[in-house]
Amino acid sequence: MKRMLISMLVLLAGWSAVYGEDGSQLWLRLNAVNTSATVTGAKCTAMTELQTYWQGSPVVLKRQKGLAMDGYTIKNQSGKTVIAAANDAGLLYGAYHLLRLQATGQATASLDIKEEPFYDLRILNHWDNPNGTVERGFAGKSIFLNPNPERMKMYARANASVGINGTVLNNVNAKPEALSTASLEKAKAIADQLRPYNIRVYLSINFASPIKVGGLETADPLNAEVVKWWKNKVNEIYKMIPDFGGFLVKANSEGEPGPQDFGRTHADGANMLADVLKPHKGIVMWRAFVYKAQSPDRANQAYEEFMPLDGQFRDNVIIQIKNGPIDFQPREPYSPLFTAMQKTPMMVEFQITQEYLGAANHLAYLAPMWKEFFSFVKPASLRAMAGVANIGDDTNWCGHHFAQSNWYAFGRLAWNPNLTSEEIAKEWIAQTFTLPTAAANSSSLLQLMLESREAVVSYMMPLGLHHIFAGTHHYGPEPWYAPRGVRVDWTPPYYHKADSIGLGFDRTLKGSANVKQYPDELCRLYNDINTCPENLITWFHHVPWDYKMKSGRTFWNELCHKYDEGVHQARHFLAVWDAMQPYVDQQRFEEVQRKLRIQARDAEWWRDACLLYFQTFSKRPIPQDMEHPVHNLDEMMKFRIPIGMYENPESGYNK
Repeated sequence: MKRMLISMLVLLAGWSAVYGEDGSQLWLRLNAVNTSATVTGAKCTAMTELQTYWQGSPVVLKRQKGLAMDGYTIKNQSGKTVIAAANDAGLLYGAYHLLRLQATGQATASLDIKEEPFYDLRILNHWDNPNGTVERGFAGKSIFLNPNPERMKMYARANASVGINGTVLNNVNAKPEALSTASLEKAKAIADQLRPYNIRVYLSINFASPIKVGGLETADPLNAEVVKWWKNKVNEIYKMIPDFGGFLVKANSEGEPGPQDFGRTHADGANMLADVLKPHKGIVMWRAFVYKAQSPDRANQAYEEFMPLDGQFRDNVIIQIKNGPIDFQPREPYSPLFTAMQKTPMMVEFQITQEYLGAANHLAYLAPMWKEFFSFVKPASLRAMAGVANIGDDTNWCGHHFAQSNWYAFGRLAWNPNLTSEEIAKEWIAQTFTLPTAAANSSSLLQLMLESREAVVSYMMPLGLHHIFAGTHHYGPEPWYAPRGVRVDWTPPYYHKADSIGLGFDRTLKGSANVKQYPDELCRLYNDINTCPENLITWFHHVPWDYKMKSGRTFWNELCHKYDEGVHQARHFLAVWDAMQPYVDQQRFEEVQRKLRIQARDAEWWRDACLLYFQTFSKRPIPQDMEHPVHNLDEMMKFRIPIGMYENPESGYNK
């Protein structure tokens, strides 16, 4: 047995040296076969997929009443595998389930499966601009700029394989021309390509479009001429795209126009759009990401603005809320709107693209972050899930091979939020890499993925720190960034509040009272520094440097050790990957290795910059039982990102 194992490793090592993959096939690395004679029944896209890739027993596709929309059953009957569903979408999802079992090496001979999606709407938000750039995109230009038919087909297949059924084609900072006839014709062409895979298209809109596109003098949602303009525009859209999904709206946030510009409320604006969409069964996704300059606590603002409107929105309006109250930080508490609003449909907005988690350079598997959110917010309290896409025209789609796992994980959780991070990671590894079964199920590669997000938190912003990124981008640290003339809530000192006493934002009842927005039990928990979870302690408290932590260390020493632990984890990830060389094709091995080296160096950069800066306030030594910074603060404050290391987003501090 030992000799056989050695021979296998030698063979794999030789194979990996000559064999390479570019990541373009994502997790759908299926070998085409000719089984057209063994797939019978309903003629649909599911049949095409199975005829092309299924290698098992004969399959029968059957439409069956009584099953949930998009749901399906898979059963073995009389030597055949029968997939039944109420609609073609269900048959397609059932087909991909069967292909997933095949790709992950699971038995398909005794199946009795029944599944249906937890959410009806499982949607990607693309922040793509008309010129092809992608805001907070790190994988090249927009795939929608000049859509390649084969590329669009692969995009559609990948989404359908994990149950994603909607896509917003353009940036929430929408350009008015998104509603021009030329742009709508382009959206129609994309919709036609995605429709066979049960994917509906949506558009982000600029609320001032009646002025900027329609030539009106106002965009007041209660103005009759404005309402008429929107009705005509919506009718035009549905003539082109009969199954158009609806609008995503960012209004009165970061300078974007909205109903408040005309003395109206968010409900007034959302309801006007909802009324003109309703005859076509369209929806409005109205974002709750709002904040004003010079606020005492930006974390309070969405709650303060939307809670008075709870129950005032039409039934085809869904309030889209970021998972946390600030802005997609590596760790945040959940947005209190999720447990406060009781009369309004809500959807969570996760960020798949790694705006604040090392862009496409750092490996950060995000399912654990999203599962952390669901440990506080019941999935059943939400109407839908949205994810800000990390997709571009790079050959490997996401800029980092492991970033593909976040696209995959989002889709799987939108289908079933009760799946575990480990289950999803195992699926993705087994389909993405040609590894021995044992390695796919129990290797340190799996553990690397599961630990990666926490490692990023440790070397970037541990213990509840947040938003201490560089001022002109969100890649590296600049906790000192506070130039004159910049809004204070666009500077890190606004959030970390470092001084000679301690570190952190006081959101207790004696501070900004943000804790009061949470249910009573959590309010009491977060309000008391002795019961507040330590991973959020500086989020809710201004923590004294000598405060004693659960480890027995002072807060300052704990902060130092957390940063250092993150650095050592990043280095460990590189070592784990290096050991995978015999099992992974050469191209992907080398490309991931290069990224992990960048990540390990960046972790040092974060640790050194933050600890040396905060030390100027704490006046305490770096603990002797840890690795000390290898740079000095002057070097860190002068450091600029090398060209090509990071693609600087378009101007604008937040998104």
